[in-house]
Amino acid sequence: MTAAQADPQAEFSGMPEGLRIDRPEVADGAALWRIARDSETLDLNSSYSYLLWCRDFAGTTAVARDASGEPVGFITAYVRPERPRTLLVWQVAVDAAQRGRGLAGALLEGLTARVANERGLAAIETTITPGNTASERLFTSYAERHGAQVQQEVLFGTGLFPDGSHAPEVLYRIGPLSF
Repeated sequence: MTAAQADPQAEFSGMPEGLRIDRPEVADGAALWRIARDSETLDLNSSYSYLLWCRDFAGTTAVARDASGEPVGFITAYVRPERPRTLLVWQVAVDAAQRGRGLAGALLEGLTARVANERGLAAIETTITPGNTASERLFTSYAERHGAQVQQEVLFGTGLFPDGSHAPEVLYRIGPLSF
């Protein structure tokens, strides 16, 4: 592996100044939980789940750090077991002070470049609730930059959620990808 292959910043030049992409460490779990909570749009998982995520899925997760090393954004993702060349993006969150700088796009580019290099990658998937225009723009613009198609279908309808108040989750399948 070359230095450029190991360094997501070397693969994507759109990283906002003063920030860097890194793999998460377990100690980052609390910060990721706070960023997700403060987003006021994500389904907030337990703080325990963010700690586990940083331990068990660090290879498919990206954290943006400021100059002091503090997390200011993240993407959690995993490789689908039955589709080992498909990365499912679980959550994308950016600290309010960092929004509007292209950080989510830089994180997505850096993470997918890393996963493609380490494991091979043919597609990414994510779910988006209707009306989440920021996520819709993030993923459709990613597809455009990579010349990939976007297929959409409802993955989990409202009736599947036990509390009944959850909007449907629409699956966005982006591919085929080439790196």
